[in-house]
Amino acid sequence: MKVLVVGSGGREHALVWALTRFKHKVFCVPGNFGISRMAECEDIYPLDIPGIISFAQKKKVDLTIVGPEAPLVAGIADEFEKKGILLFGPKASAACLEGDKAFAKHLMERYEIPTARFTVFEEFEQADDFLKKGKFPLVIKASGLAAGKGVSVVNSYEEGVNFLKSSMKEGKFGEAGKKVVIEEFLSGEECSIIGLCDGKKVYFLLPSQDHKRLLDDDKGPNTGGMGAYAPVPAVTQDVLNRIVAEVFQPLLTAFEKEGIDYRGAIYAGIILTSSGPKVLEFNCRFGDPETQAILPLLEVDLAQICFECALGNLSNPAPPVSTAKRWAVCVVAAAPGYPGDYQKELPISGELIGGENTIVFHAGTKLIDGKIVTSGGRVLGVTGLGETLAEAQERAYYGIGLIHFPNMHYRHDIGAKGLKHLKEIS
Repeated sequence: MKVLVVGSGGREHALVWALTRFKHKVFCVPGNFGISRMAECEDIYPLDIPGIISFAQKKKVDLTIVGPEAPLVAGIADEFEKKGILLFGPKASAACLEGDKAFAKHLMERYEIPTARFTVFEEFEQADDFLKKGKFPLVIKASGLAAGKGVSVVNSYEEGVNFLKSSMKEGKFGEAGKKVVIEEFLSGEECSIIGLCDGKKVYFLLPSQDHKRLLDDDKGPNTGGMGAYAPVPAVTQDVLNRIVAEVFQPLLTAFEKEGIDYRGAIYAGIILTSSGPKVLEFNCRFGDPETQAILPLLEVDLAQICFECALGNLSNPAPPVSTAKRWAVCVVAAAPGYPGDYQKELPISGELIGGENTIVFHAGTKLIDGKIVTSGGRVLGVTGLGETLAEAQERAYYGIGLIHFPNMHYRHDIGAKGLKHLKEIS
């Protein structure tokens, strides 16, 4: 099968890696240096939809898989369908599940999908008045796309109003932040549940856990994700079954009743509260960096499942399972300054190939004058595989320790929550 992957990050490298394992011919736009070693890349911007369509037609691809959310929200699936080209990813009307958090929250409310209590604001003054009477901590989210950075947990009115000003008045997140969702703060362990959906059925991938904060012990600013591991000990089979029954089944009902034809990856960010699992957010694509931990554990042909989903005909969705034969830990290395303004074109040296139980997924890398340099905030991720979570973690950190660029930053506690949970139940 000829498969085109859209995107340039670590998630896309993991997708390409998984596809090439089953000997598919893979193209990627625009890709990165790491991806270029296993796929044919073309420098086409992910939002250049006509350019991507032209490339897909020229290469006669059988299937296109979209990594990032922005092209999906912009309607790439709609345009591909008009041209009769098969694409795995929801149409714009379905991708607004991520592109408009207010839409998603109202959908959850209508179909009784458990989530935090919330209020939506489009006027600064009304949001300000709400905060003055609020019980803190609260969570404020830009309603639109903000690259995973438009969320803040605020512990006081002052913190909250500063976030509102930057989002609604100063345009920190552009149009995405003109409307905000303010919701109650929920406590508990988080997990990511990602499924491959054909509109009516879902093939569930292993549960994973992302680490959003920049620093150890979940401190510092929010990022796009500093690492992930899979599976998640806190997500037992009973917990996963409950998530499927209380979140995904009513979501599929919502798709049917609302006339939403959802064919693509569906991601539920879940928090395991004392009263049960609740949805923090829905995303319309594979997670990043969760994909870098999940796909190395996938033993079936990803292209075939995505192909069937894109056709709306998933033949044999496997029952959701919470455990695997092996474990995976992905640690992300970030450029100095990330998630704010970060340095680029820093020289990268060290072991960038990986080995049998260590995979180096490139995210923000490129080749200049024969030298590999940084080109993004999240530069690369090293995934370690092992028979135990501790072994996978050890291999991931050993691998990232062999890579160097100036002022490279990474967390040192990816997987620690899982190890703690295993110790508590042993």
